[in-house]
Amino acid sequence: MREALRLARRGEGFVEPNPMVGAVIVQDGRVVAGGFHERFGGLHAEAQALRDCRDKGIDPAGLTIYVTLEPCSHHGKQPPCAQAVIDAGIKRVVVAIPDPFEPVAGKGVPMLRDAGVEVDLGVCREEAQRLAEPYIKRGRTGLPWVIAKWAQTLDGKTATRTGDSKWISNELSRRRVHELRARVDAIIVGVGTIRADDPTLTAREVDVKRIARRVVVDPKLSLPDGCKLIQTIDQAPLTIAINERLFDDEPDRLKKLAGLGIELLGLPTVSKNQLDLRPLFEHLAQTHAASNVLTEGGAHLTGALLKQGFADQVLAFVAPRVVGDKSALDSVVGLSHESIADATRLTLCAVEKLGEDVLLDYRVTPDQA
Repeated sequence: MREALRLARRGEGFVEPNPMVGAVIVQDGRVVAGGFHERFGGLHAEAQALRDCRDKGIDPAGLTIYVTLEPCSHHGKQPPCAQAVIDAGIKRVVVAIPDPFEPVAGKGVPMLRDAGVEVDLGVCREEAQRLAEPYIKRGRTGLPWVIAKWAQTLDGKTATRTGDSKWISNELSRRRVHELRARVDAIIVGVGTIRADDPTLTAREVDVKRIARRVVVDPKLSLPDGCKLIQTIDQAPLTIAINERLFDDEPDRLKKLAGLGIELLGLPTVSKNQLDLRPLFEHLAQTHAASNVLTEGGAHLTGALLKQGFADQVLAFVAPRVVGDKSALDSVVGLSHESIADATRLTLCAVEKLGEDVLLDYRVTPDQA
């Protein structure tokens, strides 16, 4: 199953909004064939594995197939995999997790068993659920998986009191960020980040799997006209999320921006200075089929994500530097907790050393999401 999971990850960035799925066929305790879902609309993992098996001159009848997700039982862009497995004469199917997608949920496994196929469910369940997190969340809530990313010093600062932040993290960490940008559907920042750093928010010097939509949360429409995001509108789409009242207050400027090809999205407020982010994530999922969204700050936006309950994953790049200045910029602001017991809780899932930097990979605990 771990080999099937490894294969599945090869589809990352190409198959969304479908899930990453891998499959391997085993004969006499040895993997003889494998496949994965390579691209959206393409052959599913089971069909790829069966084809690989036959291409190698091996009859799959009587063999075992390991699959990271319950085989589908419905006709979508591809025929049902459960039926393909049955028709191939597979004797045993080992499944990591059931498919939560409504047309499939709980139907593929009974279909196999009714046809006399032995089915085992739950092997490497935790690893498979981690692989399918964005797919599961989108199916359950209609919202994309949201990754809150930031780089900080060891004492939790993202910039000095003068605003200088280049470079907190090292080259390996920055490359990892570009790899993230290259496989997500959207990248969100607050307008303060644009004014401070003037980034392009595109993936550079890595293999680009998807062109991410750049999104700026800009309640007062203070985005500079000459910023790089606008100058590079031909390289990647751009959305500006503003206070919905500005459609009445700033019609001329909004018309000018729309004429440049910029999408403008009005959001209601949850407080005087904070926009309600739910309509933004609903829009990204429904209009732009977003499954994975990366947020790159600043601190107020990250705080809003945690406070409003939309952050699912936190990626914190920690550099071996100490600023030690109470006036330096924090990584997260805008939360208010009376006690440590009430503070937002995270679950550590992975730690990776990137040179002298450390990447901490957390999930926001379920009662906080």
